[in-house]
Amino acid sequence: MVGAVQDAGVVVTGAGGGIGAALARRFAAEGARVVVNDLDAGRAQAVADEIGGIAVPGDAAGIVEQARDALGGAVDVYCANAGVASGGSEAADPAVWALAWDVNVMAHVRAAQALLPEWLERGRGRFVSTVSAAGLLTMIGAAPYSVTKHGAYAFAEWLSLTYRHRGISVHAICPQGVRTDMLDATGSAGDLVLKPTAIEPADVADALFRGIAEDRFLILPHPEVAGYYQVRAADPDRWLTNMNHLQQKWEAAE
Repeated sequence: MVGAVQDAGVVVTGAGGGIGAALARRFAAEGARVVVNDLDAGRAQAVADEIGGIAVPGDAAGIVEQARDALGGAVDVYCANAGVASGGSEAADPAVWALAWDVNVMAHVRAAQALLPEWLERGRGRFVSTVSAAGLLTMIGAAPYSVTKHGAYAFAEWLSLTYRHRGISVHAICPQGVRTDMLDATGSAGDLVLKPTAIEPADVADALFRGIAEDRFLILPHPEVAGYYQVRAADPDRWLTNMNHLQQKWEAAE
């Protein structure tokens, strides 16, 4: 397992806290050279100092070249972890929809555009997308988040099926609740659906590394999500009815 990332140049976006910081810590512990990215320069630097990494603060959508330079010329693993948990319905402000689309989907696309030419030329590279179980299922009270996380999952899936024979490994991490600031921001919907089974960010990192060792695309830190996903595919009306019951329970508690 260590051989897969030993001395690799790794970039983790949104790594100032939560899942991103846990990923950065785990990669560093496995011997990787880690670039820590976050919009908050102070938080990025704090994590970088802790793990012996390199802080590259700024918008995750445009840091590949700077990260490549910081790593001495090559990025081996890119963790597209930065995300926004945009709540609301179809009536959410257009700016909310636009931000969710840009951060949760297009930042991944732009990173792949910058990384893939080099990776395809040398025949190897690893793209890790922090999606969410919402990208496989959905989340009540959060249309922009749910829709764009479906998009993030679809893009990771497309990358994998298109380039796996050319040495590109892709992993989609799809946890349910994780004890982070983002979970706290989900409010009463998160309290109902996510907090009862929430796990620690380090558990997500552990799940990813098991997936890397087994060369698996879909990483499920909450294994029960596989069963929910199967029900959704096999009997969508039953699944939608159950989710609607959850929606009604949430509305009644508001």
